[in-house]
Amino acid sequence: MARILCIDYGGKRTGIAVTDPLQIIASALTTIHTKDLFPFLKQYCQQEPVERILIGYPRNLDDSDTHATPLVKGAITRLKKEFPAIPIQTVDERYTSKMASRAMVDMGMKKKDRRKKENIDQIAATIMLQEYLERGGGE
Repeated sequence: MARILCIDYGGKRTGIAVTDPLQIIASALTTIHTKDLFPFLKQYCQQEPVERILIGYPRNLDDSDTHATPLVKGAITRLKKEFPAIPIQTVDERYTSKMASRAMVDMGMKKKDRRKKENIDQIAATIMLQEYLERGGGE
């Protein structure tokens, strides 16, 4: 089986998580500068089969767009253009950063490591991916 990749897209940094080949476990992969995202994804997809790309979709509690929604919409358009054979699917990213911060505390991560925003980004991507797997792949 191929992996599922999940993106927590941001203006500066992007967190990335992937499943194992059997699509059972979600794991943090990396956090990269957003400007490097597409070259990274191209290289990764050449090395590993990717069945689907998930991307966190930012919405307010009332389902209205956030300040980040236009950025993510642009990224989705580019993902579809650059990877036409891979389905792109949005997932709700509300609360994932708070959940990531809480998870780091629960894991006993040191305060200086919890302050690193790149850790939050990749853990948020992992949370989105794990939730997707637990729902059986549907929204």
